Amino acid sequence: MAKQNPNQGRGRKRLVFAGVLVLIAVVLFTGINRHRAVTPVRAEKVVRQEIASVVSTNGKIEPINSFEAHAPSPATVYKVLVTEGDHVKAGQLLIQLNDAEARSQAARALAQLRSAEASLQAIKAGGTQEEVLTAHSDLIKAQAERDDAQRNLQAIQKLRQGGAASPAEVEAAENRQKKAEADVQLLQAKLNGRYSAPEVAKVEASAAEARAAYASAEDLLHHSNVTAPFAGTVYQVPIRPGSYVNGGDLLVEVAVLEKVRVRAFVDEPEIGHLAKGQQVEVKWDAMPGRTWDGTLTRVPTSVTMVGTRTVGEITSEIDNSDRRLLPNVNVNVSIISARHDGALTVSREAVHDIEGKRYVYTISDDKIQAQEVETGLSSLTRVEVVKGVQEGAQIALGAINAQPLHSGMDVKVVER
Repeated sequence: MAKQNPNQGRGRKRLVFAGVLVLIAVVLFTGINRHRAVTPVRAEKVVRQEIASVVSTNGKIEPINSFEAHAPSPATVYKVLVTEGDHVKAGQLLIQLNDAEARSQAARALAQLRSAEASLQAIKAGGTQEEVLTAHSDLIKAQAERDDAQRNLQAIQKLRQGGAASPAEVEAAENRQKKAEADVQLLQAKLNGRYSAPEVAKVEASAAEARAAYASAEDLLHHSNVTAPFAGTVYQVPIRPGSYVNGGDLLVEVAVLEKVRVRAFVDEPEIGHLAKGQQVEVKWDAMPGRTWDGTLTRVPTSVTMVGTRTVGEITSEIDNSDRRLLPNVNVNVSIISARHDGALTVSREAVHDIEGKRYVYTISDDKIQAQEVETGLSSLTRVEVVKGVQEGAQIALGAINAQPLHSGMDVKVVER
């Protein structure tokens, strides 16, 4: 029996080992390629739910019915009877200023008014009571003198007819009678129209000025005590007892806060979606999780530039029954321009715009396929699908590795 060459045995072993290595390499290569060909994607199912088209912006709360009191003149604050947040009744005293100077001004104005009215009364009566009595007495005397001169003239004229009186005596009697008549007319004119029209106008103007000064002084005195004109909530008191205020300084603000107004601005492209009566939701960062409901009461009638934005102004009335929303705070505003109940919806990122058409990628047998869809309302996160997919269909949202999706791609859904 022939002996086996040891070198030949070693050669076969090397061939077998090399073949095994090649086989392992082929298997590994095939497995790697197969693994690389499957794209991990996030996915979701088409669901039926409510969807709303929302116009979002921010705004500021302001009272609908409010009252502001300002200092009528420089003064010292005497009493502050309310604090911010107090609910006050109509007529309730809120603030008292030191009114000593106001009272002094009112007293001086009243004295000037009474003097002016007395002068006006005297003008209308033809003078003071003493002057009127004196003028009446002088008129009576002048009338008596006129009557006596008239009788004397008549007597002299009869004597002249009989030759018992000279022409000079008749002339003297006539002159006396004319003078007496002139005196009577002069005194009557003084009594009935002693003052000229300009003089009367001047006194009347002084009286009117005095009345205005007194009214102003009374108003100043009245506003030194601030009362609430209606029931409401005190939301600003910037003063303290003993502080000094200048004329026009704010003393207190009161408002009805059960219903407030939100003023906001909407970008021009969104204006066409707005209409009066649309539902409005307001959120305030200071109270997370709380939402206030309201109604859109004013839509833009013009646009204006605010910084780099072209915007229109809107207002909404918000129910604030618990008075938690405060004037002048900044809030987030959402206007519900449309709402559909029970709509088929998908995430916004699932919808792709390709050459003017909209598509979603459906998943079936670990492959994706582009499916054209017709969409309706859009919210911040969801899109309504009117046509193209069924409820419960699984659709791809995007590849984990950000690889672009395309029809026929092998995918593996991973949990989000």
